[in-house]
Formats: sequence, C-alpha cells, structure tokens
Amino acid sequence: MSEITKITVKGARENNLKNVSLEFPKNKLVVFTGVSGSGKSSMAFDTLFAEGQRRYVESLSSYARQFLGNLKRPEVDLIEGLSPSIAINQKAISHNPRSTVGTVTEIYDYLRLLFARIGHPHCPNCGREVAPQTSKQIVTQILDKIKQEIDSTPYRLLILSPITRDKAGDFHGLTENLRKQGYKWIRVDSNIIDLYSDFGIVKTNKHNIDAVCDRVSVTKESLKNELDLYGRLIDDVESAMKLSNGLCLVGQVNDVSFEFPDQPRL
Repeated sequence: MSEITKITVKGARENNLKNVSLEFPKNKLVVFTGVSGSGKSSMAFDTLFAEGQRRYVESLSSYARQFLGNLKRPEVDLIEGLSPSIAINQKAISHNPRSTVGTVTEIYDYLRLLFARIGHPHCPNCGREVAPQTSKQIVTQILDKIKQEIDSTPYRLLILSPITRDKAGDFHGLTENLRKQGYKWIRVDSNIIDLYSDFGIVKTNKHNIDAVCDRVSVTKESLKNELDLYGRLIDDVESAMKLSNGLCLVGQVNDVSFEFPDQPRL
C-alpha cells in the first residue's frame, strides 16, 4: 500500500469559501496567505481542522464519544489524506522562549508518557539498547571483554559506583562517610583522588563523583583461576550497585602511573 503524500480538498464551501478545491503536500510546512476575508481561517480551522477532529472523535469508543458529543461535518465534498490534527489559536501566545508546539498544546505530556511506556532507550555512543542487568550478566560481559583484549601486559580495570552527577558542593560529608565505610579512592570528574590525602573539591563547580570499589589487575596467569576472579568481580559489582542504588561503572585503566596493588586479591 503506497503512502499518502498529499491532502486533497474538493468543494470546500465553509463560511466564505466558494466551492474551493486544492491539493498540498503532507509532512511539509504549508502557509495560507491572502487578504482579510479571503478564507484562510475558514480553510485551515473550519474545514481541515474541523474534519480532522471529527474523524478522530469518530474513531473513539461510544463510551468516550458520549462525553464529547457529535461534531458537525464541515461543508466540503471530499477531503483525502487527512490525519488527526491539532490547532493552536494565534491568540494563545506563550511568553516562554522555550515553548514548542508540544508544550503549547500540552500534547508533550502525552508523548512523554508514551515514550516512557513503550520506548526502548539506546546508548547515544554505541547505539546498543539500555536494559537492566543482573550482577552476573555484568560480570560475564567484563570477563568476555578481558578475554578478547588481554595481552602480555596486565589488564587493569576499576569497578566504580556513581554517587554524584552534576552537583556542586565541597562534599565533605560524603567523603567522610566513604572513609568510614572503608573506601580509599574516589574519582572526581576524571581525576583519581586518595581519600586520605590532603585534597579539596571546588564547591562552586559541578562535579561527577564515583567511589572506587576495587582496582583489579588481571594477567593471563590469573585468568586461569576464572572462578576466583568471577567471585571477586561479583562482590565488587554488587557493592557498587548497593552504594549507588543499582548503578555500576567499569573502566579500563591505561595510565601506567596509577598505582595498583602488587598482589591483587584474586
């Protein structure tokens, strides 16, 4: 079935229209111009919008139609290719510069609900679908990636728990609480900081803060004890998810100057 690409109006006689027929494309910005009284509003509002609204109401259940009533059919012989439509009164001007057709007509609230219910979010970087995963699924993906990329040098990674996103403050209470829970490292923006060092966070700037749950260094030799590594990563991922209400970050470390334990807990 071919897609309808135009709207056809034949014999429009609403108000001051005198048996007007026309065609114009769909999915395009179409403007009606003319002097006052030439029939612009009669065609746009009293004919096209009125018929589109009437057809939409007729598609509803009889229960819904009893609250809306019957809408009068405009004086026109034929309209083809018309979809359900909305109309914005030119007097209903919003003074908010960020207003759009969606917010002015309040249809944005329904679209937001629609996308929240049936939408499938995807990562803007890799394009993969975003979906909840268990700690076992996360660890399986980590191990698969290590096996694919490991070489003669140790594969080093951080298991992180995202705690703060785009918030300002000195976070003194947060860092003190992490110290009490036994955490030694945090990542502030892109910098790794020792919690027991003399450091400061600029409180007027917004920061992203992650707690470093573990530093893992994997070699081909240690990878042979996969069950031990699997158990360790499960503990790390679950700790990260518990601290950040279900979120976990995994980052590979390529900076050779960053300190890793000589004998990692495997």
